[in-house]
Amino acid sequence: MANVNTPSNIRGVALITVLLVVALAAILATEMTARLQVQLQRSANIQFNQQAYWYAMSAEALAKRVLQLDNEQDEDVTNLKQQWARGENTYPVDNGQITGAIYDLHACLNLNALRAQGAEAGDGSGEGQNKSPQRQALERLLVKLNIEGVGDFEAEYMADALTDWLDENDRLSSNGGAEDNDYAGRAFPHFAANHYLASVTELRVIEHFTPAIIAAIKPYVCVVPQSDRHQININTLTQEQAVLLSALLNISQDEANNIIRARDEEGFDEVEAFYNLPEVTQLNISEPLKQQFVVDSEYFTLKANAEFNSSYFNLTSTLQVIDNKTVNVVSRTIGRF
Repeated sequence: MANVNTPSNIRGVALITVLLVVALAAILATEMTARLQVQLQRSANIQFNQQAYWYAMSAEALAKRVLQLDNEQDEDVTNLKQQWARGENTYPVDNGQITGAIYDLHACLNLNALRAQGAEAGDGSGEGQNKSPQRQALERLLVKLNIEGVGDFEAEYMADALTDWLDENDRLSSNGGAEDNDYAGRAFPHFAANHYLASVTELRVIEHFTPAIIAAIKPYVCVVPQSDRHQININTLTQEQAVLLSALLNISQDEANNIIRARDEEGFDEVEAFYNLPEVTQLNISEPLKQQFVVDSEYFTLKANAEFNSSYFNLTSTLQVIDNKTVNVVSRTIGRF
C-alpha cells in the first residue's frame, strides 16, 4: 500500500488549503467591497435627497416673499397680473433645477366648506334641509361636467356622503349619506372622518366617489386645511374654469365665459364692480349666490419640484396671508398629488 504521508502528498494538501484560503479571502473582500459601494451610494443618495429637499424649501421661501410683496402693493385685491400668478417657472441651480407654481385656493371650490352644511343639517333627518350655496355649487358642477353615470340624483348622493364625512356627528344627513356603519361593511373597513379633508385624494374613501369622478372634478375643487370658508375670488378664475363659475351662479357655461371675458386684466377693485357688470346684472342672480365672491385671496398653494443629481423632491405647501403682512405655512405635503 502506498504511503499517503509522502512529501508530495503533504505539499498537495497544503496547496489546496492555501487556494481555499485565498478563494475565501477573495470572496470576503469582494463582499466587503460591494457592501462598501452600497453604503457609499446610500450616503450619496441621502445627501442628494437632502439637498433636493432644501432646494424645495427655498422655493417655498421665495413663494412666501412673492406673496408678501404682492399683498404689500395691493392690500385689498388679488388678481392674475400680480407676480404670484406667473405660472410655472424653472430656475437652474448647481447640479439641478427648481420648478414651482403658485395657485389661488380661492379660485376653486373648497370641499371643506361643506362642513358648514353639515352643521346646518339639524337632526340629520334631511327633511326640509336648506342647501348652502357651496353644496348647490358642488352638485351642479358634478352634473355640468357630463360625467358618465352622474345626474342630479347621483350628484345629490355624493354631496350627502361628503357632508357626512365632514360633519361632527354620526347621524346621516340625508338618504345618500354614509357614516361608520356604511364604511364598516367594506372590504377594507374604516370609520367616517367626521373632520376636515386633508386632501382632494381623500375622496377615494368616501361613498359614491369613483376614480373617474374624482379625476373629472379635481381641476375645479380644492381643500383649504381646517377651514370651511367658502369664498371665490372672481379676479383669479380663468377661462378654463368657466364651468365652475356657471355652477356657482347657476348659469350656462356660455354666460360664464362672457363674464370672464368682460373682466379687465387687473380684475375688479371691489366686489360691487363685479355685481354691476352688465353681463352679471342682466342675469338677475340672487343675493345669496352673489355673496360667494370676493376680490382678495387669503390662501394659496405652492407646488414645487426640486432636482439635484438625479434626486427629486416634490413639495406642496398651503400658504396663508395674514393681514397682508405675514405669510404662514399652514401645511406641507411631500410627494406627488
